[in-house]
Amino acid sequence: MSERDTKTRILDTAEKLFGEKGFDATSLRDITTEAGVNLAAVNYHFQSKEILIEAVIMRGAGPMNQQRIAMLEAAGPKATIEQILEAFVTPILEQDYEPMAPLMARVLASPEIMKRVFKHHMDTLSRRFADAIAVALPELSPAERIWRLHFTAGAMAHTVTRAPVLRDLFGGVLDLQDRKLLIARLVKFAAAGFRAPEVH
Repeated sequence: MSERDTKTRILDTAEKLFGEKGFDATSLRDITTEAGVNLAAVNYHFQSKEILIEAVIMRGAGPMNQQRIAMLEAAGPKATIEQILEAFVTPILEQDYEPMAPLMARVLASPEIMKRVFKHHMDTLSRRFADAIAVALPELSPAERIWRLHFTAGAMAHTVTRAPVLRDLFGGVLDLQDRKLLIARLVKFAAAGFRAPEVH
């Protein structure tokens, strides 16, 4: 097995087990046993469990974040709030996101991991979007821009992590298959929230 194959097998296994059991309940021994590799291979590629966790999360999130930035840049320096929101949510919601739902749910339920990943990988992204929103809606205060972006991210994360449940609720009224329509709904909903008068 090549080094690349070994690394991929470790990441695949870690993602599966972290999603199923959680980060604390999954040991490196669990991962090495199921992946059929030794601990030295994990240490060689990732050095620690913390680095492995971040690598698993960012393997999926990294390309999506790059696409978000590319869409934001393509919208130009005077993007509308709708264009900004489309860039923010489309890379996540347009794909088959159900396989990543268990891992995302575990991240959202793990404050320390969420803080570490945000600090190392998401802070710059968040600032780019907040700056774009400041141009589109200059009347909003910095805190209000961040709150409303946070609310939008929460709605998106809830849609992703609850997709299997949503499909079975409400008598099948909610259509999760038409991703363009789903994105349009969230963008319209969030844009109305962003345009609402600031609360004082």
